[in-house]
Amino acid sequence: MPRIKIGDTVALTATVRRRVTEDRVSVSIPGYHHPHSIKDKSSTVKRGQQIELKGEVTRIDEDSVTVALGPLVTVPVDKVRLVQSYIPPKRSKPLVDKPT
Repeated sequence: MPRIKIGDTVALTATVRRRVTEDRVSVSIPGYHHPHSIKDKSSTVKRGQQIELKGEVTRIDEDSVTVALGPLVTVPVDKVRLVQSYIPPKRSKPLVDKPT
């Protein structure tokens, strides 16, 4: 399994539980024992269908990772999949001034 760092984009696979309103769907996230709803304007999602949720990692503990999916969601590390690794921006100028 690739090493996950803060700032990486990861994906979670959630299962649709039911439609709450016209534009919101209740989903069940494995390892996250709280209700969660997401915006979904398409009317084609059905109960039991799998949906992939993407977010950035904000915190890493020994066996869990916190992902920003709107609200912060803490799930076990084995439930997330790395989508894109974070690469910090490069500096165009040095941080310190040149000596005069």
